[in-house]
Formats: sequence, C-alpha cells, structure tokens
Amino acid sequence: MSTRRRASGYGHRPTGDWPDRMSSLARETSDPRLRTFYEAFSITPDTTVEEVPMVAMDFETTGLDPNQHSIVSIGLVPFTFRRIRLAEARHWVVRPQLPLHQTSVTIHGITHTDIQEAPDLGDILDELLPALAGRIPVVHYRAIERPFLDVALRWRLKEGIDFPVIDTMAIEAHLHPDRNPTRWQRLWGKKPVSIRLADSRLRYNLPHYPGHNALIDAIGTAELLQAQIRHHFGPDTPIRDLWL
Repeated sequence: MSTRRRASGYGHRPTGDWPDRMSSLARETSDPRLRTFYEAFSITPDTTVEEVPMVAMDFETTGLDPNQHSIVSIGLVPFTFRRIRLAEARHWVVRPQLPLHQTSVTIHGITHTDIQEAPDLGDILDELLPALAGRIPVVHYRAIERPFLDVALRWRLKEGIDFPVIDTMAIEAHLHPDRNPTRWQRLWGKKPVSIRLADSRLRYNLPHYPGHNALIDAIGTAELLQAQIRHHFGPDTPIRDLWL
C-alpha cells in the first residue's frame, strides 16, 4: 500500500512564488523568445499534479561545473502524470563552447566527430524554448540542467533563464533522509541507499535502461516521477509541493 505524504520542504527554495517570478521575468527580458517562454507559464501553485503538463529534461555535459563545462546533448520528453508522449520526444547533439575531454567522452560516448557538424545551442533555441514553454521541466539532480542552460544563454543572449523544476533526485533524498548510515550502522550491516537515477528506478521495479544518453535518461526520469507520485503522493498533490 502506498504511503501518502507531503513533499513540502524537500528543496530549499520558496515554492509558491513561481507565477510572480515568471511574470516578472517576462517584463524584464529583452529577448522575444524568452518573453514568449515566460508568458506561456500559466500554472498556479494549487494546480494538481494530474493537471500539470511536464517535460522530462536531461543534459549530457563535458563536466559538472556550468561555468567551466558545456552542454553536448539535450533530451526532452513531454509527459503528464498518466502518459509519456514518446512521439513528441526530442534529442539534440550540440557543439560545446569548450573542447571535449576524454573523460566526458568515455561517460556519454559523444565524440569530436559527433559534434563537428552539430549546431550551436543558440541555433536550436527556436525549437528548445517552445518545447519547454508552458510545462514544468522534470530533472534528476537540479544542479545540472537549470544552471547549465542559464549559463549557456548568458554566453549567447547576455541574459540567463529561470524556471521551476521538479527534481526526482531531491524527492528520493526527501524520502530517504537516513540513506547514509553511520559508521556504527555500517558495522551492523546497514547499506547506504543510492539516489542515482538507475538505483532509484530499481526501487519502483522500473526496467533498467543504459545510462548517459540524454534522451534515454529523460524517459527514465519521466517514468520515475510517475512512480514516485503513485507510490508516495497522489494525483491530487498540488504542484507547489513538488516544484523548486
């Protein structure tokens, strides 16, 4: 039997201010594409999760620091609480601003040959921003997608971007606050609880997918959020309890 609980407080950002924030950003931006993106936001804090249009988003990058590394691929999958729209999924390989390192090539498999003819991220903004507009992006570890896109746009547009996200990793961390056992607990055999995407999916009996492909990881993130809501929250959960 599922345990219903509130997710409030699973992050550290005030959760009720997004409509005002997006309206303010729409007024302040000088880029028409960003203005259209912000103005498309019409989700209120009381909207239930079953009514919210979402888009799972995953980036593969050359490293973990958005100020020193670059995006090399983007995967997007639109979905709702009940349905994943695979026919509308998008995947781009983009040319990074900074050179690839062998370590990142080993992780995500994207090579110099792959990016040689790839577009710059700025060249796909007319496709990327409409694909995100009006939806809540869902990520697994929010320190990647939102900060990397913000920095990437600052490089290209001289202004960044902001938007709410749902973080499936943060939800798992909220559900497993004692996931790192003490040394004494380890001696008694208690194992740490991993909140990585693949390990989190296993707890819900979701199938194993190969990792480090932006599109596959986006699909995996969408499925994980659906499972988290069904097991721990419910379709009537207000979005304010989940967005960050």
